[in-house]
Formats: sequence, C-alpha cells, structure tokens
Amino acid sequence: MHRRVFLTSMLGASAAAVGLSGCAKGDASADTKAAATRPLSDKVPAGTSLKIASYQNTQQLQFRLAKLPELPFTVSDWVNLGAGPDIINAFRAKSLDLANNAGIPPIQAHYQGFDAKIVAIDITRKPNYVFATKPGSDIRSLQDFKGRKLAFSQGQAQGVVLLRALKKAGLKYDEVKLVPLTSNQFLTALQSGQVDVAPLANSQAPAYLKQYGSKGARTVATDVVDLLNLLWAPQSVLADPAKAAAIAAYIPQWAKGQVWQYEHPDVWNEEFYVKTQNLNLAQAKSISALANKPLFPPRWDEAIAWEQETADLLAEGGFVKKFDVSSLFDHRFEPLAARAVPAEYRK
Repeated sequence: MHRRVFLTSMLGASAAAVGLSGCAKGDASADTKAAATRPLSDKVPAGTSLKIASYQNTQQLQFRLAKLPELPFTVSDWVNLGAGPDIINAFRAKSLDLANNAGIPPIQAHYQGFDAKIVAIDITRKPNYVFATKPGSDIRSLQDFKGRKLAFSQGQAQGVVLLRALKKAGLKYDEVKLVPLTSNQFLTALQSGQVDVAPLANSQAPAYLKQYGSKGARTVATDVVDLLNLLWAPQSVLADPAKAAAIAAYIPQWAKGQVWQYEHPDVWNEEFYVKTQNLNLAQAKSISALANKPLFPPRWDEAIAWEQETADLLAEGGFVKKFDVSSLFDHRFEPLAARAVPAEYRK
C-alpha cells in the first residue's frame, strides 16, 4: 500500500504556521460544538451509513469470524487505511468517518487545526513495538542509540514510542539524529542503511529478522508502551445525530470483536496471519503470544493523562504547540465499550 508522506519539517516554519493558524481560528463552529453535547440517540435512523477504516481488512474479518450481529447501519466503505497521516488526510477529504489509531494522530490533527474527537479507548499494557537495527549493527541497548540515525514518524505511534524510549534512556533529542519517515518506509530505510534503528510492530519483526538476522540485524526490546488504541472521528461527523448514533452502535461491536480475537488466537493466526499476511504458523504464534489483552476503561481519566503526557513530550521537542488534550475526547461515548464486554476486560 502506498502512503503519502505526511510529515512537515519537524521545526520548520510551515509546520509552525499550520499549528498556529489552527489554534488561532478555533477548532469548530459554535453550532458544531453545541451538536457534540446533544445526547446520543438509542436508535440509528434508517438510511444511515458510515465509511470506516479497516487496515488490511482486519475489521471485516474479525466481525465475520466472531459472528457478531449485523450492524444497524450501512458501512458504505471499509477503507484500507491505518497510518495516522493517511487517516487525517482521508478525514479532511470526507472519504472517512471513523478510524482506529493510537494516541498520537488526534494530537497531530489538532496541531494542524483539524477538529476530531476520540470516542472509544482500549488500554494496551504490553509493548506493541520493538526497535530493529540495520544489518551489521553493533547496537544492543537503548543507550547505544546515542549519535545514531533513528527513523522517526512524528504523526504515528512509532514516533511517540521512540521519544518515550529516548527519555527513558536519558538521551536528549540533540544527542541523536531523528530521520523523518513514515512507518511504511522503515523497512526499506533499515535494509539500505539509511537509518541505524527503526521501531517495528511486533507483527513485522519476525519476518525482518528471518531475512536479515543472519546479516547482523537484531531487535532491542523495551518496556515502553503505546498505551492507547482508540476510535476517533471528525467533529463534523459527530455533529450529525444519525452518524453519532451509528458510531455509538459500532463501538460495542468493535470492543466485542477485539475480545473475540484475543480469546481465539489459533483461529486468528490461521485466518489472518497465515492466509492474508503470508506468515507461517510459527511466526503467527510468536506474534499472538505478544498480543495485548483488550481493556476498555469505563472512565477515561488514565487515557487523558497519558494523552497529555504524549502531547507535552511532543511540545518539549518543538513538534507541536502545547495544549490541553481534554478537548480531544467526546465523553458521550465514554462508557459504551466497557458495557459491551465481560468484567475481566474492563479496566
């Protein structure tokens, strides 16, 4: 899949101008903000449809395998997008209504002056990423990152994982070289030696090591986590009562689907990783063994605190302007995911 390069210059005047203009003009009209406070309807009006992101078609497969009830609205398009920058572009183009991302894309959207809100939260307690080195590297620890070229995606989860890892290792930004890339460019950058280190998803690492482990590539494990797995939507979508009701109906299915996948790793390994990702069963099992247990908090206090820490971390590096992240959450949807799952999956 081709993904458009989204990053602006990390400290460039153009990025600053976008961020400042976005904050200056405000995020939404008074009417739109008022619409966001209206109670959610229990029924989805006939004829309602949503365009929902489903990277690598995972959502449709999950729903089908879990045999969940039919959604009470039409999904007019399952959009094969996953990267935060692409999601923001699709939101702007009005070709997408709802997406599943980590915590950083909503921060990046706010910085660009685009108003969107978080509507569901899943807490992840275990790392989803490892740091992979280029072939022939002598890097073996986070401290060895000093003076090295590190793949950095400002608008994606991988970027924040890297910044948190640097902070944990006591390294300042000027002690490393952050190379702006998008996550789909990381593997090529490692293979070519353009970067010394890149954060790879747990699902990517086995195949990379199989190909380059014999040539000196390795992974550096860390306990740094990307806490938030979330659903979010443009404010303009949430201001539409019919679409807001559809999203409210979708959230319980989303939560139940994740629980089903977690409880049926053998089926998921075969149906997704083996049949659609061309991994062998051993590789699939190694990925599922690292899977996070889904946890849906009835209250979002921890998520908001984490999102604020993330935004502050980005602001410290000059990547965004400091702001209060509480504006990113639509609390009308807060309890919906937790209500849909058994008690052991509630935070």
